[in-house]
Amino acid sequence: MPGHVPGGNTGPGEFLIQLMNDKPSQMAGVSAELAALAPSMRVLVVDDSRMLRRVLIRELADMGIVKVVEASDGRAAMDMARSQPFDLMLLDMEMPELDGLGVLRLIKADSALRALPVIMVSAADQLAMIVECIQIGAEDYLPKPFEPILLRARVYSCLEKKRLRDLERERLELLHMEQLKTDKLMMNILPWPVVERLKQGETNISSSYPEVTILFSDMVGFTQMASNLCASELVRLLNNLFTRFDRRCTSLGLEKIKTIGDAYMLVGGLPIPRSDHAVQVVEMALGMFDDLAAFNSETSMEMQMRIGLNTGPVVAGVIGFTKFSYDLWGNTVNVASRMESTGVSGRVHVSESTAESLRARGGGAYEIESREPVQCKGLGLVPTFVVGRAKA
Repeated sequence: MPGHVPGGNTGPGEFLIQLMNDKPSQMAGVSAELAALAPSMRVLVVDDSRMLRRVLIRELADMGIVKVVEASDGRAAMDMARSQPFDLMLLDMEMPELDGLGVLRLIKADSALRALPVIMVSAADQLAMIVECIQIGAEDYLPKPFEPILLRARVYSCLEKKRLRDLERERLELLHMEQLKTDKLMMNILPWPVVERLKQGETNISSSYPEVTILFSDMVGFTQMASNLCASELVRLLNNLFTRFDRRCTSLGLEKIKTIGDAYMLVGGLPIPRSDHAVQVVEMALGMFDDLAAFNSETSMEMQMRIGLNTGPVVAGVIGFTKFSYDLWGNTVNVASRMESTGVSGRVHVSESTAESLRARGGGAYEIESREPVQCKGLGLVPTFVVGRAKA
């Protein structure tokens, strides 16, 4: 019977001659994807018998697998596996020095190699060792003497499983990359701790903060200037300036809340509380004037800006369903907005609470000048101040 090898009555030489003369037909049921990939797949054949290696290489070639590398011992096999990518290893159990079991252990202990499928080639009386190999992580085994059809079935099965695992890994990597893009987009809208809470399934996200410092800024005469610019130029200029503000805000560990037209709003002291929020927000305000001066110099513009600050408690949370946003509520927000609208161009206008926080934590780095009280809705007249750097 062609391809049949009687176990005990055929010697090694007769067995090899019979295999070399056998030409079994290609397997039915092999996926079109696998058949198309076969010429590009790389297989490492490991056996100390050159004749057995030749037989295996011949059979693989008949399957369309032509990129085959051979190793005559376990150490050479490990060197090749570490230096070249392979889709499958056919590994003989019995070899001098480092046998197949030892090679398998090394492969499965190596994070870079453990995904490599391994088919153990072993004599029929090595059942106990075969079981151990499967437990360690071998994909399959092939008994000697072997049928070419059985060889093909197990090689195709291993390669198909590897192909599917590779596709799954690529899919997961793609999903991971898309998740990173989504996270990055969400972090451009929301603070990172809020993003984490959203990812965990929270739908009603809000927190109270006993003390933060809020900054509002607004361009003076911007509406008139904008009427003389085309849309693209207007957006380009605003993006240029606000990008400078964004970078400074990030470097100081502050949280940008939003922009509304030419107005810019940020806060210090949330979502992660910090005791120096007033100092850092004042540094931001003074730095924004530096950024505006550099912007005017580079663009030949003459834009001016008012900045107002207030310190106090707020409620922060996420609102909206389709275009959600992170926002702040409370009288502290209203007073900060009033500090901006009643401020002076080129000066940092602050409330009494912010001035007190700067005196307590500013270390004498700022000059705080009293200004006339300002009428605030619901509060009446409130004291105000302008802040600058202390003269040396």
